Amino acid sequence: MHVERKTVNTNVSITGIGLHSGIYTKVELHPARAGSGVTFVRADLDGLRIPALQASTTSLDHATTVGKDDVSVGTVEHLLSAVMAFGVTDLDVLIDGPEVPIVDGSALPFMHLIDAAGVRGLGVGIPVLRIKEPIEMVDGEKSIRITPSNRLILNYKIDFAHPAISRQSYHFDYERDNFLRKIAPARTYGFLKDVENLRKAGLARGGSVENCIVLDDDGVMNGPLRFRDEFVRHKILDLLGDLALIGRPIVGEITANRAGHAMHSRFVEKVLRVTALDDQLEGLAAGEAVGSFA
Repeated sequence: MHVERKTVNTNVSITGIGLHSGIYTKVELHPARAGSGVTFVRADLDGLRIPALQASTTSLDHATTVGKDDVSVGTVEHLLSAVMAFGVTDLDVLIDGPEVPIVDGSALPFMHLIDAAGVRGLGVGIPVLRIKEPIEMVDGEKSIRITPSNRLILNYKIDFAHPAISRQSYHFDYERDNFLRKIAPARTYGFLKDVENLRKAGLARGGSVENCIVLDDDGVMNGPLRFRDEFVRHKILDLLGDLALIGRPIVGEITANRAGHAMHSRFVEKVLRVTALDDQLEGLAAGEAVGSFA
C-alpha cells in the first residue's frame, strides 16, 4: 500500500519564543524534492541538516528533540503533527535557533501556516507502514499498544490527581475525524508547582499563560479551556508528532495509557525494529520460494 508523497507549494515562515529555551526563533517551511523526507535545517549553523526521524532523537525532557553532531532542534512535535495531518512527506524546515516556537502551545498555528503555503503532490509513492501483529510496551501503570487496522486510530487515556484533569480518554480516527477541529487547537499544559524545578533544569524558560495551560492546586489559572478534555486531546497531538518520526505513514490502532514523550519514543523505536525484522523475514521467505520454484 502506497500514498503519494507531498510537499508545500511555497516558502512560508513563523516566529516565536521557544517554550523551554526562551529563545526567539524563525521557522521557514520550504518545498523539498521527493524522497528527501522532512528535514530540520539549522540556518544559523551553516545549514546543518537533521532528519526528522526516530534515529535523530536526542532528548525527551518534556518535549521531543532531534539532533546531529551535538546540534539539536527541540519541541518539534507540534509542528510535526501538523505536517503529518497534511500528509506532507518531504519538507525542509529552516530554523535559526535551537527550538521550534511554541506559539500558542498547540498545532493550530502550524496548520494555518501549511494551509497558507498550500500542499502539492510529487507524483511519487511512499509505502505505508502496516502493522501485522500486535506490538506492546508496558512500564508499570503506563502502556502503549498497536494492533492491525486498515487506518490510523488513536485511543488515549490519562489520569492526574488534579481537579481540572482527573481521568480523561479520547478516541481519534485519523481518517474519519477532523484533526484541525478536534486535535490541533489543544494546548500544552503545565503545573505551577513544577515551574521552579523545571527552570532550574533549564526548561520552561519561555513558558507563560500565553502559550501554555497553567494549573495551580485548585484549577486552571488562565482559562477558559478550548475543550473540556483539552489535556488528553493534546496528548494525542503529541503522539501524532512523535509518530511522524517513523518517516512514513502508518496504519494501526494505538491505545495509550498514561504514556508521554519518552514512552512514545521507545514505542516508535520498537515498532520500527519489529517491522524491519518482519520485512527481512518476508524477504527471506520470498527468496526461498523463488529458489525452490527454480
